[in-house]
Amino acid sequence: MSAIRIYCLSIFLVLTNFLISASLYAAEQPDVDTTENAPVIVRYNVASGDIDSKQSYYIDVLKLALEKSRKEFGPFLLEPVFVETLQGRRIKLVADEQLIDVMWTMTSKPREQELRAIYVPLMKGLMGYRISLIRSGEQTRFGQIDNLAELKTLTLGQGLDWPDSDILESQGFTVMRGKSSTLIDMLSKGRFDAFPRALHEPWSEVEGRSDVEVESSLLIKYTAPIYFFVNKENEQLARRIESGLERAVEDGSFDKLFYSHPTTAEMLKRAKLKSRKIFEIDNPNLSPMSRKLLNNKSLWLYETLPGSR
Repeated sequence: MSAIRIYCLSIFLVLTNFLISASLYAAEQPDVDTTENAPVIVRYNVASGDIDSKQSYYIDVLKLALEKSRKEFGPFLLEPVFVETLQGRRIKLVADEQLIDVMWTMTSKPREQELRAIYVPLMKGLMGYRISLIRSGEQTRFGQIDNLAELKTLTLGQGLDWPDSDILESQGFTVMRGKSSTLIDMLSKGRFDAFPRALHEPWSEVEGRSDVEVESSLLIKYTAPIYFFVNKENEQLARRIESGLERAVEDGSFDKLFYSHPTTAEMLKRAKLKSRKIFEIDNPNLSPMSRKLLNNKSLWLYETLPGSR
């Protein structure tokens, strides 16, 4: 995008975000001691003014990290930036220091090369536990799948620039890519057979719909941490978020938030992992640093699962 277009986008967002941001500040911000230094403004992206529970989880984790590091780094203000765009475009905005200071997204080798990753898995690895949305009335078809070869006869829907799409294709799956906002409708219209979602996502997405349902017998599993990312030159913010997250993990406040948040509180019970056939696949886009983190069990959810296929 040209500098002129970015400038115009910036002006547009400032004008459209002003009133919404003002109300969110009042609700979100911790009390700021005016005797301290001026607060650091941390800008993050949300798709719309109506923040759903999935977005609110990451915002709450970010607030926790910044609060845990307040003593060392000082006060802060969170500033929402409302723009709906592809993941790749958000990465570019952070890389170019335009509009957004921090984002949360699933990692990959290219993303860790372009941005500075904070190596704490925000969902304890659950982005790689994939339960599918399917068309209503087709559960019997999926319940008959017994091995990975049979599973790979399906066509799966995924986002245009999601790391999941690359992971599944690398393991021999047929993937149809589309804009995230259109994928459920594409499934309903028969463009593909199933739409794998992260463990905490599918139930809210079928609410109010009669044409799709949550598949109940299968799960695809791969290692896919989701991290906070900042600009590579923004070492101060990176160290602050990293320090805050590490303290939250150590004192238990990270797990307390994870297991009590509306996004994650009931997901394990609803998913019924022990009754599912688990198909575990490799993620070739996992960096050496991310693989090294697997040795730290405090960062991951280790749920007892039946044997993988």
